[in-house]
Amino acid sequence: MLGIIGGTSLLFSTIPDLKKESVATPFGNADLLSGEIVMLMRHQYGRPPHRINFRANLAAMAIAGVDRIVAFGSSGSLKKEIPPGTILIPTDYISMTDIPSIHDHAIEHVRPELSRALAEKLSAVVSEARLGGVYVQTKGPRIETVAEVKTLAKIADIVGMTVASEATLACELGMDFAALCTIDNYANGLGAEVLTFDHILSTSKAYSHRTGEILGSIIRQMG
Repeated sequence: MLGIIGGTSLLFSTIPDLKKESVATPFGNADLLSGEIVMLMRHQYGRPPHRINFRANLAAMAIAGVDRIVAFGSSGSLKKEIPPGTILIPTDYISMTDIPSIHDHAIEHVRPELSRALAEKLSAVVSEARLGGVYVQTKGPRIETVAEVKTLAKIADIVGMTVASEATLACELGMDFAALCTIDNYANGLGAEVLTFDHILSTSKAYSHRTGEILGSIIRQMG
């Protein structure tokens, strides 16, 4: 079953009519929207990135029968050649913060990775997407400093606050994972404007129709 994780980029888009259910996991409860697919809105109840219960969210999706996940992620560009409005499917990731694990009481050596096969299939469905690039995750909720952005730009292409945690847990739980990142802003210091959360939201809203159409295409062709 296909699972969709939505965040800021889906706040203003039309989502399928699915049934809400609460799923109990060893890490707490998580609310899912279930039907022909399973959707999870990572910021439910206004939860900021550093307060998300990633373990409960991904465990709930696994319990619901999800075997592959496409995660929408609102991201900032670390490179001038990746302007706001771009859609990018990263093929690797870096974390600058603690990554959760389901393995609290055992030593496990699961190779964390994004699914190249799922990413390539996703790029065929979303033809306007740019395939390839490195996503770097910071903790949030604050926006990165200019000095941090200059440093991160040396090792990655885009920056966000959620995808690396979700990808790692999906891998541990045996689910294929690919991310579809909407570039909603230049990272702090790269653009002419002063970056604020309101600015990020306004860009998400401006592209909401396109994002909704992309979501519909993914469900029809990959669900």
